[in-house]
Amino acid sequence: MTYLLWLVWLGAVVLFVLAEAATAQLVSIWFALGAVAALLAALLRVKFVGQFWTFILVSAIALAAVRPLAFRRGRDRVVHTNADRVLDVAGRVTETVDADGGIVYADGKSWSARSADGEVIPVGTRVRVERMEGVRLFVRPFPEQAVL
Repeated sequence: MTYLLWLVWLGAVVLFVLAEAATAQLVSIWFALGAVAALLAALLRVKFVGQFWTFILVSAIALAAVRPLAFRRGRDRVVHTNADRVLDVAGRVTETVDADGGIVYADGKSWSARSADGEVIPVGTRVRVERMEGVRLFVRPFPEQAVL
């Protein structure tokens, strides 16, 4: 029986690798490594208890070693979108902007906008985009309040 357990571990390797490929989020790669180690133990005719503990130990070591590195790398990464291009850009008010809304032309597009501090900003005023929430820009007039 021990000599046929390599088929079970080979099946486990395939299963864990397929699960990892389907998710691509580091959910089962450590178990695949543990199953490979258990497969090698089975090929060396180690009893099932030894194969099982080999699987558990190698999986735990792989999990402890790789997971923190993967999460540290992923956490430091900033995902930029094209919307980020509009932040700190100058725009022009095309429909009066106040605390309830308005329209601003910035970065070649018209955007729904709100006044960042609640003041009314008239049409033609040059504004700076301070932040973005969803698809709405929050703007503030430039100090010179240049009308275009």
